[in-house]
Amino acid sequence: MADLLYRVAKAIARNQLRVFGPCFVEGLESVPPMGPLIVVANHLGNLDGPLLGAVIPRRLRFIAKRGLFKPVGGRLLRTYGMYSMDNDGHNHEAFLWARKQLNQDRTVAIFPEAQRNPGGMEKVTLGAALIALKTQAAILPVGITGTERLAPLWRVLVPAGEVTVRIGQPFTLPDIRGRLGRAQLQSLGDMIMHRVAALLPVEYQGVYRLAPAQRPEASGAGV
Repeated sequence: MADLLYRVAKAIARNQLRVFGPCFVEGLESVPPMGPLIVVANHLGNLDGPLLGAVIPRRLRFIAKRGLFKPVGGRLLRTYGMYSMDNDGHNHEAFLWARKQLNQDRTVAIFPEAQRNPGGMEKVTLGAALIALKTQAAILPVGITGTERLAPLWRVLVPAGEVTVRIGQPFTLPDIRGRLGRAQLQSLGDMIMHRVAALLPVEYQGVYRLAPAQRPEASGAGV
């Protein structure tokens, strides 16, 4: 049931993206075909999750903020493959759930900012860094642009312009043993988000703005 729901949602999302406007994806060849994987991305709008599900060629399971799990739709979200986490990133149950998924060579998608920031990236919470550190799963950075214009449903009648998804090279965090303090985890989280920022135009980078020499050239193929 869960896989069927995911496939249906993926097909719907792909069709909706074609209506909204052109969607360009770059770097699909960088997605590992197997093994535990953590997908991390910046967060601009409500459609970022469906967008990742539509373009990433692996079955994604999401960690999402607790506020999305309303009494009516919460069960459906869990069936789809989502697990709730507190907005501050501290949730032991979510950590155990993510570790279980990764131990089964699955893919977990996380928006480390924990909330939408259409004006530019903000400091991350610590959940993604902790999960990546403790599991040593590969991290796939993804930069998203354009979805901040797709939030209202009526935009389906008014094309909102180009959406771009740029996928970077997978990497892992240093294998650091022992208990880390908050400052050290924040540094690891910043390391992750600098990889995401490198995939974004400067106006989206926010607090992770890069020096000119580190900024990538924009390119991509339509989907």
